[in-house]
Amino acid sequence: PCSEIHIDLRSDEEKAAIPGRDLVNHDHPQVIEIWNLVFMQYNRKADGTLEPLPAKVIDTGMGFERLCMALQGKKSNYDTDVFTPLIDKIGQLAGMEYGKDAKVDIAMRVIADHVRTIAFSIADSQLPGNAKAGYVIRRILRRAVRYAYTFLGQKQAFMYRLVDTLIESMGEAYPELPKQRELIMRVIKEEEDAFLRTLENGIRLLDNAIEQARAKGSTEISGKEAFQLYDTYGFPLDLTELILKENDMTLDHSGFDTEMAAQKARARNAAAVETGDWVIVNEGEQQFVGYDCTDIDAYILRYRKITQKNKEYYQIIFDRTPFYGEMGGQVGDRGVMKYLDGETIDIFDTKRENGVTVHLTKELTTENYIQSAVRLIVDEEARQATSCNHTATHLLHEALREVLGSHVEQRGSYVSPEVLRFDFSHFQKLTPEEIEKVEKLANKAVRRAIPRDEHRCVPIDKAREMGAMALFGEKYGDEVRVIRYGSSIELCGGTHVENTGNIGMIKIISESSIAAGIRRIEAITGERVEEAINNVNNTMKEISAMFNNAPNLIQTLRKSIDENAELRRQAEEYFTERINNLTDKLLSSARVINGTKVVELTGIRLPEVAKGVAFAVRAKSPEHTVFIGTTVDPSGKPLLTVMITDDLVKDGLNASATVREAAKQIQGGGGGQPGFAQAGGKNKDGITSAYEKIKEILSL
Repeated sequence: PCSEIHIDLRSDEEKAAIPGRDLVNHDHPQVIEIWNLVFMQYNRKADGTLEPLPAKVIDTGMGFERLCMALQGKKSNYDTDVFTPLIDKIGQLAGMEYGKDAKVDIAMRVIADHVRTIAFSIADSQLPGNAKAGYVIRRILRRAVRYAYTFLGQKQAFMYRLVDTLIESMGEAYPELPKQRELIMRVIKEEEDAFLRTLENGIRLLDNAIEQARAKGSTEISGKEAFQLYDTYGFPLDLTELILKENDMTLDHSGFDTEMAAQKARARNAAAVETGDWVIVNEGEQQFVGYDCTDIDAYILRYRKITQKNKEYYQIIFDRTPFYGEMGGQVGDRGVMKYLDGETIDIFDTKRENGVTVHLTKELTTENYIQSAVRLIVDEEARQATSCNHTATHLLHEALREVLGSHVEQRGSYVSPEVLRFDFSHFQKLTPEEIEKVEKLANKAVRRAIPRDEHRCVPIDKAREMGAMALFGEKYGDEVRVIRYGSSIELCGGTHVENTGNIGMIKIISESSIAAGIRRIEAITGERVEEAINNVNNTMKEISAMFNNAPNLIQTLRKSIDENAELRRQAEEYFTERINNLTDKLLSSARVINGTKVVELTGIRLPEVAKGVAFAVRAKSPEHTVFIGTTVDPSGKPLLTVMITDDLVKDGLNASATVREAAKQIQGGGGGQPGFAQAGGKNKDGITSAYEKIKEILSL
């Protein structure tokens, strides 16, 4: 039983007047009364007016952790047994004690809280990524890594070592945690390692910025530089500030805020969506008939206008539809809506929202026909190609499990008319032999032309008894649809071919890693395979023609490669000899100015010659020597090359700074090391003045 807690912030009259108060039985002795509640009772429409909700609800904010805090008599969620095992483990790994330092305590709490979020998300099939929910998980994980790096001194991955402690606490209540233990640990460790490298790179870049600022006599880093570290390299702002403070430097906060505001404005403009209110045309509910037909007469139930990026389109809901809305990795159907008077409107996409199919069009019929019957026609060619690819994912799934093992589980998919992607759990790269075996097994099922065995509205328990495989991370209702092709049995709401022979052929075109323990294969089917085979055949014919249609093309190619390697070796020997001869000639005619030997190379058209001579000069004259090279390549692009021996660099000369300044004469830029640098440009007519500028800077 829950303790009775009264936070009585209002008078009885005020409490009695609260809308929705009658939704809670306040007389029950075990109820928690918190009067500072959030009452949700209206839907705010596009024009700002409020429409009463059919059912009013209350958000108390009383989550599991707060309930535990109340039951255990603690003052903080982090003092309950939900968090203490994790915090104790963090202290053990970091060699620090909780409760001794406020900043360390905060870091431990952040890590304990975040590792729970990350682990549960991965167990629920949401992996860190660069977009949408995946990006949220990645940012949460990186925030925890940053706290561990800064306040706990953890320079190597360690959060993944907390997973076992979390499983001990929560594994019984949430069995997916122990089941996915290896995957969770691998993903977290890989993300930790990647971000720790980011931190190292960011620190190096920040050190360079500090050095450059000090060289200019400044103690402040520009907001633009800090924002670039934050936005481009993912380097946290607070860590930037900490490092600057340690180096007696400051940050231009106003400049950073300006850059941040500009980025947010760009993001808002890119993602801005104006959604109009639904216009009710007819009352009723939608019926999906797309499994049985691809065209049907229907009536509009409601529609609304959407404006995004200065473009307008309409969302339309019909009373009946054969269109499959994007769902479960399968893209939405496209097609047309045709009125009796002949007017045809393209449906360029369909989405699944709140259990109904929403059709997207760029235009809407006139008011005169808005209530008229309309013929909905699915693009059958695209639908068939999509169905082939979707069925192929089922066959590939079964083949992967047979070749690699039963640990293989689907982690995501994308099915379109053009291609299919299938993500699955596996911990190493597939060998060419394994890919070939998977492909052969899947195509064997294609050639058998196995008919589709479909069962709709099957109770979930019965479906499992049938041996249907529930896809990891998918949510299923009480009744499901079962799709069977021979021994392949899965719960699936997508569209599929009548028999596997309709697929024609499956060809895997790539295999790669997308996350720790997650592999991805991409494949094509049907006509796409035919096109790919034709492209390969045409390419082979062209290659064969290049070698006069030699009967043994492979042998001919090997001979050509060997001959090319020998010619390359000879060319490199000739190039080296030429560089050495040219270097000797230039050194013999070099001028000595102010005690420095000046070696000059002009009129050369190959930039690699200038670079080769520069290093050869340094090797043969390692002290008191400067090399200056100016070249204009066959395309007309000018290039400046400067080499300065180490002793002169120590005296203050800098090749990189010199070419950057001189490159202004050729409308270009460049750089390099203090002892060697190059710069290119656009204006070849400025090459002479750039040469003179180099001599001026170096006092030659």
